[in-house]
Amino acid sequence: MVIKEVFPNPTVKKVVFQIRFPNLFSMENMIGDYQLKIMEKFPNSKLIFQRNILIAQMGPEAKIEELPEDLSSAAVTKIWNFISEKGVELNVQNNSLDITSSLHKTYNNPDEEVRFRDSIKFTLDSFFEVTNIPKLKRIGLRYIDDCPVPAKESKSFKEHYNSTFKLDRFPIENAVEMSFTARVKRNDHFLRFRESLKDIDGNLKFTLDFDSYAFDVQSKDYLSVTDSFHQLISDEYETIIKEPIYDYMRKAKE
Repeated sequence: MVIKEVFPNPTVKKVVFQIRFPNLFSMENMIGDYQLKIMEKFPNSKLIFQRNILIAQMGPEAKIEELPEDLSSAAVTKIWNFISEKGVELNVQNNSLDITSSLHKTYNNPDEEVRFRDSIKFTLDSFFEVTNIPKLKRIGLRYIDDCPVPAKESKSFKEHYNSTFKLDRFPIENAVEMSFTARVKRNDHFLRFRESLKDIDGNLKFTLDFDSYAFDVQSKDYLSVTDSFHQLISDEYETIIKEPIYDYMRKAKE
């Protein structure tokens, strides 16, 4: 079941939503209309030019001046960037849209005013009104959690987490870096899960990374599909953390 409690000190540090769609050559003509629809909640905007790196295979006798003119400069991608007053970031390209937030503490708790689901719905409903995209090539929801490690001890770690790490063979006490990655299919959706532990100057950083996604989704179904992603990720998260982590999240952030 989805965790309904909203914690003052959640482990989640970043949540990302993304859609990909066929390349829209008309995006540059439509982005102004889209900006007007979202301006109230995303008042800050800028245009970013991202240059792709070109790697050319050349013989030992070749000279850079001999490159064809159409290869002498790398392609440039335009990114329309919009940022809310609280720092939620929205990026639009010719073939994708993504929302990144380090602000939200809940996806859809009815008792909270700031919900990530509302941000998704606001930006996507407006986007589809402008673009009329019928079908998405890919849609995904990702959560990245930075979790506390109270002690560099396998016994303590097991008390806090139901980890995938084989601690009997590779104890935490000796850990410099450990990771586990799985990509699985759940009904019509996919889940990529990564669990990593790294010793950084004597301090252990433990990260949980959940990325749920699907392909070839009708645009009208985007919200129900995203809800199912959240359910899947929440279920997986609950299988990993134990009661001491709930207690940690209930405490005010220091």
